[in-house]
Amino acid sequence: MREDKIMRTVRCRNDHQPGTLAQLLMSIAHFGAEIGEIRLIQETPRHIVRDITIYADDQEQLEQILQAMHANPGTSVMAVRDEVLELHQKGKIAIRSRYQVDNLYTLRRVYTPGVAEVCLRIAAEPELARQYTAIGHLVAIVTDGSAVLGLGDIGPVAGMPVMEGKAMLMETLVGLSGVPILLDTQDVDTIVETVAAIAPTFAAIQLEDISAPRCFEIERRLQTRLKIPVMHDDQHGTAVVTIAALTNACRQSGIDLFSARIGQIGLGAAGNAIGRMLVKHTGNPVLGADLSEDALRRFEADGNQRSTLQEIMANADIVIATTGVPGLIKPEMVRPGQIILALSNPVPEIDPEVAVAAGAAFAADGKSVNNVLGFPGILRGAVDAQALRISREMYLAAAQAIADLAPNDELVPNPLDKKVHQAVARAVARTAIQQGLAGNEFVPYAES
Repeated sequence: MREDKIMRTVRCRNDHQPGTLAQLLMSIAHFGAEIGEIRLIQETPRHIVRDITIYADDQEQLEQILQAMHANPGTSVMAVRDEVLELHQKGKIAIRSRYQVDNLYTLRRVYTPGVAEVCLRIAAEPELARQYTAIGHLVAIVTDGSAVLGLGDIGPVAGMPVMEGKAMLMETLVGLSGVPILLDTQDVDTIVETVAAIAPTFAAIQLEDISAPRCFEIERRLQTRLKIPVMHDDQHGTAVVTIAALTNACRQSGIDLFSARIGQIGLGAAGNAIGRMLVKHTGNPVLGADLSEDALRRFEADGNQRSTLQEIMANADIVIATTGVPGLIKPEMVRPGQIILALSNPVPEIDPEVAVAAGAAFAADGKSVNNVLGFPGILRGAVDAQALRISREMYLAAAQAIADLAPNDELVPNPLDKKVHQAVARAVARTAIQQGLAGNEFVPYAES
């Protein structure tokens, strides 16, 4: 799917006459739309029914296309389907029993009276909860809906499809059970107290789509209070995958990451974390640009330097943008030989093809450099190691594992390759053990 376009599948019944389909496709192309799959559904002596997938730039263009299809001689539009909405019907996740309960023998063991023995054992030895309950693989995915994707403050309920997506990826890629938690408050104290109160249910906490600067304090306070990992994915997941991509981009272009001038445009949750991780990783300050004075001061406090968009584009060898402002970087601003990662979704600061055409050595956007490569394996490794927290070294180990598994001509590996997430989990767990942050019963993640 072209993620920056509107996709619809239109079911059409055409007269079985030569030229009807060709004229229909020409009417669609007349409005500049892209045509995807054409699927034959039914054919009779009089009619042919097909599903035609179309991609429109916006709602206005879509309406024009549909009107033209209705008006095409010999064509009847039978249905217009939004396959994205269809996939989200009734949600994308569910809690299901691991055992079939269809007789009294099983019932008495999974519930009463058998369950009482398990409860008493855990009461006597609380650490057994990870062995005899789901706690050992449950991760809370917590949001207040204040910074959802590039959509902004749309509220926790509207952010639920993203939370479900995160849970799907956790389960599919590493076997963790993500539980979305929607908080109807943006008060820092209330969020901290609420998450701390429900934390005994979980092996880890993933904070998601919480706006800066509140996200920094929420993560810090929760990690101080809880003895399980707390990770704000928008910060650390994005930073990990960015460093992995930069590692390979520098290798392929001959730029030394540890001596290159790096600029970070946009110092929100992701940008701040990227800059903070890069200055620790390379030992060199990162140039940072943002409209917020508070964000700039926070960036400087981490050992980085304030700058401007113009200065970064003119002087930086590597440019990273996380502003949420489509088209912010103009082609004429690109300096030949630069590496440019325009990571805002769904529309980047500059299209990678445009950046390369303007002289960039490498360019990528948030569709390829995406934190889906990071958070599943990072959390799996931390949970398996029973880590008290996720250290900077654990994040850097994850970044290196991702970089090492990228094909020679790619910045990052395939995000659906489970072996990548397994390698990330092992690297994170191994580092936790080396740092003395792991629990006593470490069982490394292996693909089931």
